[in-house]
Amino acid sequence: MKKSIAYLPQKKQRDLLRFVEQITARLPKTQMIILYGSYARNEFVDCDEKVEFGVPTSYRSDYDILVVTDGVTDQRATRMLDAIDDMYYQDPELQTPVEFIHENIKRLNEYIEAGRYFYTQIKEEGILLYDSEKFTLAEQRPLRFDEIKLQAEEYFKERFESANEFLLVAQFCYEEKLYKKGSFNLHQACENSFQTIRLVHTLTNPKQHNLSKLFSFTRKYSSDLLSVFPNDTIEEKRLFELLKSAYIEARYNPKFIVTKEDIDALLPKVKRLLEITKQISEAKIAEYAKLI
Repeated sequence: MKKSIAYLPQKKQRDLLRFVEQITARLPKTQMIILYGSYARNEFVDCDEKVEFGVPTSYRSDYDILVVTDGVTDQRATRMLDAIDDMYYQDPELQTPVEFIHENIKRLNEYIEAGRYFYTQIKEEGILLYDSEKFTLAEQRPLRFDEIKLQAEEYFKERFESANEFLLVAQFCYEEKLYKKGSFNLHQACENSFQTIRLVHTLTNPKQHNLSKLFSFTRKYSSDLLSVFPNDTIEEKRLFELLKSAYIEARYNPKFIVTKEDIDALLPKVKRLLEITKQISEAKIAEYAKLI
């Protein structure tokens, strides 16, 4: 794992070193502190200020920090980390936000061994800010098919439930004539459906909201997906672009227009997508079961 943060601006380095000092002082059983996410990848945004749809907006990447302990409860760790956050975050307009997560070293190594994508990605991309040198991180091992099946089932339950919930909200918005809000929830139903398919088939899920990219990756798992979004007419292309744009436009653009007719056309498509997602995901899980 990488250890240097020399590529970061001096102020960012000072912030991170101060976090290390405060965390190790308040949680003496801290074993590792790992920076992950955009700051670890050197893809962070320090302050992006612009006008979107006539509204001034700003964005800053968070410091994402994993605190690894031994013999500390989640409740105590959360309490201490919240206190550090409160002490640090005095000027929201100028300071970089921080997001802490806590894991026990034993549990973390179990996740890495089992190939849990969130934790293996942290190990691969993260930067070690502090190391007690009492423990080492595990290596991912080849998974048995019963373990693959278990993970696939967990991901299916979590993501497919989310897809269904977004679809229910979209239907409610439709009934209330909230068509723009409905389009955002249809986008989220699609996003979670595509992520369900990807997770069940690969146990990995790189962060992605772009429906074109998600569709491009998952369509190989079932030719039926092409019938949902055939992209073979001007109208089909328009509907898919509207759905894709809704992730940003429906929330932030007051001039974004979605009609009843748009939702009339999109609702059955998204319902069909969820049906296909359920079918191919359950079939893949059954395939894993036969290999146990």
